[in-house]
Amino acid sequence: MSKLQGSFTAMITPMKSNGDVDYDGFGRNVSFQLESGIDGLLPLGTSGETPTLTEDEEEKIIDIALPLIKDFNKKTGRDVKVVIGAGSNCTRDAVRYVDRAANKGADYALVVTPYYNKPSDEGIFRHFEAVSKVGIPIIVYNIQGRTGKNISVPLLERIADLPNIAGVKEASGNINQMMEVIEKVASKHPDFSVLSGDDGLTLPLLAAGGDGVISVVTNMIPSLMTELVHDCLEEKFAEARKIHYRLQPFFRAAFCDGNPSCIKYAMNLKGMSAGSLRLPLVEPKDSAKEQIKAAIATCNL
Repeated sequence: MSKLQGSFTAMITPMKSNGDVDYDGFGRNVSFQLESGIDGLLPLGTSGETPTLTEDEEEKIIDIALPLIKDFNKKTGRDVKVVIGAGSNCTRDAVRYVDRAANKGADYALVVTPYYNKPSDEGIFRHFEAVSKVGIPIIVYNIQGRTGKNISVPLLERIADLPNIAGVKEASGNINQMMEVIEKVASKHPDFSVLSGDDGLTLPLLAAGGDGVISVVTNMIPSLMTELVHDCLEEKFAEARKIHYRLQPFFRAAFCDGNPSCIKYAMNLKGMSAGSLRLPLVEPKDSAKEQIKAAIATCNL
């Protein structure tokens, strides 16, 4: 299992004004990402409004993304990775979704901490033990703000010892925890990837020895974030800092009133395929819209 490194887009799901999925728009977004040099794509994550999608809609999204990416790789000789969101708070369903990702030909499955039911550490471990048995490499998704449970470093150490655990999307927001993951988990497992789940923490995590980002803002600006990540991986930190501080206002604006509400609004401003949201998500409030507009202008995006 090779180590996953680079810039990966947690893709939005564009919607028509009536709330239907805009499949043509999704295909255009995939093509835009590929042409912009992204290292990998993640359909069906949080930013894709996956909790509001039907399984039929999820299947169609996968069936659009994978052929486009595989064909692009074949034509260009690149190796853009496909990570499919496969999380659930029901372990049986998570296993089924991971199996679907494997059968569809994805490279990785992203599995979030079981949410709402707040399992114990042992329950979380057994959840990841179950999905690890499917056989496809698993990226653990730690995001306490959405799940109510933080995967502590000692727990992640146990999970990382399981077969097929390829890394973690670290969205705890705690840079000290992220560094401890590098110190205690990645050092023991050389192929274990530590990926930022927060755009604004990409630079500090990579400077500490992380491997990349699963990004929201790359939906709109894949080239810039990919350049930032690659600069860091090549230890060109002066160049990376310039991009980081240029983008700071946009990092803040992209999350100022919820995700993916803010990034969809920004994309709509730029004429990209984003469209509407499904309830319970709604458009950003007026003050957030002004912040997003100002950030786009300030960052010259």
